[in-house]
Amino acid sequence: MPPVFAHGRLRLYLLKLLDEAPRHGYEIIRLLEERFQGLYAPSAGTVYPRLAKLEAEGLVTHTTEGGRKVYAITDAGREELAGRQGELAELELEIRESVSALAADIREDVRGAAGDLRRQVREAARLTRAAADSHSFDSAKEDYRRAKEQWKEQARRAKEESRRARQDAQQARHQAREAQERAREEVRRATERVQEQVQEHLRRGDWPAGIAEGVSALAKEFGAFTARTAGAAGEAGTPGTHGTAGTNGTRRAEPPAGPAPEWAEAADSLSKDPARDLDRLLDRFRDDIRDAARDHGVTPEQLAESRRHLADAATRITALLHPGD
Repeated sequence: MPPVFAHGRLRLYLLKLLDEAPRHGYEIIRLLEERFQGLYAPSAGTVYPRLAKLEAEGLVTHTTEGGRKVYAITDAGREELAGRQGELAELELEIRESVSALAADIREDVRGAAGDLRRQVREAARLTRAAADSHSFDSAKEDYRRAKEQWKEQARRAKEESRRARQDAQQARHQAREAQERAREEVRRATERVQEQVQEHLRRGDWPAGIAEGVSALAKEFGAFTARTAGAAGEAGTPGTHGTAGTNGTRRAEPPAGPAPEWAEAADSLSKDPARDLDRLLDRFRDDIRDAARDHGVTPEQLAESRRHLADAATRITALLHPGD
């Protein structure tokens, strides 16, 4: 059977559980067992060393209550968790798929055990008939009947668990598609609003201010869009709970959009050469993106999404520079 958590994923999920509320180690083990519908529970030797490592990295801290260590997430832990919302959404889907895979393994084990039991019962019945011991035969027959009932009940439970796992996975994929469509619509509307603002400046002949305001507004719109996307990702449900923000049912406040970069609003620093000023703005824009990528890293999903935003922005600005094409 494949591992339940891929490399580094249990560490991420521990941060998620501690972000919901402070917990002690055995409470975390019990919650993981509930998330997997009783099919999997990590050992203390798996959970506690990872908690100790997270504490050494400054991502969690602990206090002692009643002789137990109660762990809580730090600001640094929340920052890392916020930056890995995409991985967390994938992990939730992987957990649902793991539950389905574990249920399938259980069904196979049940079939094998039932087959062995039937063979053993048949052999016992044959020996009993050969010895003409009717009492032993009746006892073996009753054992077989009970074993058959147990096998049917186990098979029914495994089938029901598999069905629930498939439903959870389908619901997660549907929610992901809806979120993607909403994000695309927001980006389209934001770029249209920015384009209208810049074209108004161009009609008045105020070229430098038009470019500066357009880049500034575009940065603000994307900042607000990123904040809304992060808030929506934090409201995704978890297996077994079907919540909208986490297992405790609360909604997290959306983080405020960050201010526009200073260079995007510094219209007074423009020269009389608009083309040169545009080159400078693009250099500052590129430097900010590089710094963010270097400081926080880039996942394949973030790269694909960034490429789409940049392509859309390039198309809009190119249309502004060539209004007659």
